[in-house]
Amino acid sequence: MDVDYDVLIAGGGMVGASLALSLHKHSQGQLKIAVVESFPLPPLSDTGPSYRPSFDARSTALSYGSRQIFENLELWSTLESHVADILNIQVSDRGHFGSALMHCGELEWPALGYVIENAWLGNVLLNHLRRHTNVQFISPASVEAVTPMAAKVQLDLQAEGGETSCSASLLVIADGADSGLCQRLGIHRRVDEYAQTAVIANIATELPHGGTAYERFTAEGPIAMLPLLPDEQGQSRSALVWTFPEDDADAAMNWTDEDFLARLQQQFGHRLGRLLKVGQRVAFPLRLSFAEEQVRRNIVVMGNAAHSLHPVAGQGFNLALRDADALAQRVAAAVAQGLSAGELSVLQGYLRSQHTDQQVTTLFSDRLTKLFSNRQPVLSLARNMGLVMLDASKPIKSRFTARAAGVIKGRDMELPL
Repeated sequence: MDVDYDVLIAGGGMVGASLALSLHKHSQGQLKIAVVESFPLPPLSDTGPSYRPSFDARSTALSYGSRQIFENLELWSTLESHVADILNIQVSDRGHFGSALMHCGELEWPALGYVIENAWLGNVLLNHLRRHTNVQFISPASVEAVTPMAAKVQLDLQAEGGETSCSASLLVIADGADSGLCQRLGIHRRVDEYAQTAVIANIATELPHGGTAYERFTAEGPIAMLPLLPDEQGQSRSALVWTFPEDDADAAMNWTDEDFLARLQQQFGHRLGRLLKVGQRVAFPLRLSFAEEQVRRNIVVMGNAAHSLHPVAGQGFNLALRDADALAQRVAAAVAQGLSAGELSVLQGYLRSQHTDQQVTTLFSDRLTKLFSNRQPVLSLARNMGLVMLDASKPIKSRFTARAAGVIKGRDMELPL
């Protein structure tokens, strides 16, 4: 293991790996990068990343803006072989008249977004990254302590071979929403509990989804059904995110498969015909949380460690990817000018550049959730009138769709929700 790095990334998941690839791309391979990951890495394949279809695979919605970033990283041509296109998004409010339909042709895009299995995305990222000689993986390992120095940080690592140490001009903390590193560094979080729990599972359906993603708001909470590729038997399937009041989630997890499908059919309707099969269910509590500090000298907090959003609008990973690309560009430009990768002015410039995006994306997700979770009659009427207006106004719909796809900047991002 080397002992001195330009950038060390604590966390080799989708955000950490994407950041490392962006740093390599924007610096033209000139940065010395380390990625520390607690899980063992799979063997590097000589034939490229592998795809193993599974009915129960977990997935992530990528925005059209994220596709543009991956295209710039020269990854999209590989990723797109196993993604499901989102051609339409249908938003509806159960038991009410309001609805809206968004179509990619209205913006002259090939798709509004894409759904990709996490395992495939991770395999592609790691396979590409591990072929770059300027990137070193330290795995399985963890960062146990961080000591500030004059122009760097010293890092104590726990790895398979025992304890070791190294230094880095920039430490990026990307180890998840419950970041142990942030806690040890005294970086506190502001948390807004939604008192909701998301149950996720894959659903086999009688009818093909035709590339349509559904956002269905009910009295209990939102239901999202996102298009997936067919499973290994050719069965049409969609990825479900069903939000429950936290007191009801345990019961939903314990329903039989037959009861679960029957109750989901009642709430979702027959847009996809009969719901035939439910895969493994996973539940997780929902909260809106932020790191109170995202940058210090020589330190940046990234991904869910920086901001964790409600999944209803599918914004979390896409925002983190935009953050990662913006940071990589700033750091690469600074180092090319002879500055340190961890120079505080450079990191503050990155945060200022992303402030509006982070703020508006967070408000977009948070207000959408609260707007459609409130069942008061007056607000319900206003909400449904808003959906009708959204569906009828092409300029408003285009702006709303572009906001959700992460491809608008500055003042245009400010949506009146």
